[in-house]
Amino acid sequence: MSVYSMTGYASGRINPRKASDEQAALPGVVIDMRSVNSRFLDLTLRLPDELRAHEPALRQLLTQGLKRGKVELRAALEGRTGSAVGDPPIAVLQQLANLQDKVRAWLPEAAALSVADVQRLAAGTGDGASEVPADALLALARRVLDDFAAARAREGARLVELLHARMAELRALAARAEPLVPQAVQAQKQRFVARWNEALADAGSTVPTAAAQERALAEAAAFAIRIDVAEELGRLRAHLDEIESVLKKGGEAGKRLDFLIQELHREANTLGSKSAALELSRISVDMKVLIEQMREQVQNIE
Repeated sequence: MSVYSMTGYASGRINPRKASDEQAALPGVVIDMRSVNSRFLDLTLRLPDELRAHEPALRQLLTQGLKRGKVELRAALEGRTGSAVGDPPIAVLQQLANLQDKVRAWLPEAAALSVADVQRLAAGTGDGASEVPADALLALARRVLDDFAAARAREGARLVELLHARMAELRALAARAEPLVPQAVQAQKQRFVARWNEALADAGSTVPTAAAQERALAEAAAFAIRIDVAEELGRLRAHLDEIESVLKKGGEAGKRLDFLIQELHREANTLGSKSAALELSRISVDMKVLIEQMREQVQNIE
């Protein structure tokens, strides 16, 4: 299953239809869809008054096809201007004539229809939503939604490539850090014992040498446990493995990836705070830079 970005764009149109003896003229319709990242699904529909009646159906279609993102659908009518004069179909003119005859049979003083009245009624101004059939509009919206999903899938594939590249760099940094951990622990242990002995010598302690040495080793061992970051490196690799699995599975991965990125950042922070070697501190900083770059990409994934 693909990983989808929350950023995308697509558009489509229905071309205008000229009037004929059998059919009324229809305006063209253009639909644009665009989106950016959002924690939830946030839909905004910008429709002309003539298409307002179709808003519930369009909203339901988008809700079924999208899960997250700030999505805007904008529709506009084409092929009709305020100064344009259409050619009403003969069938429509006949209906208006029959209707006028019936009305004036009961209301002889009723005014006759003017040319403007005929144009307005023939164009369906009183019921603009009927100008564009619902099935044609929804078919266009589905086509645009499919193109929109394809665009988000392409952007999602690009994000996955970037994440894989960052994860490879993180694994390389972890591999660099691993052999430094026992070296740092051993160096810190020796430094601790040496300082302990210096302190005893300066104080002229009467504590037996063997007992002092044993106590120093115990304290050094406890301190070595506190600065050992092997566990953090192990958890960091486990989180990277889980991210790989989530990306491979695809679908609605954004929220889970965001949580895993937080865990990665926690391990990198702990690595820096427990580090007793300058090189490990540098590795921690490099890791946090990469993880922050991953966070920026993950925030765009659905």
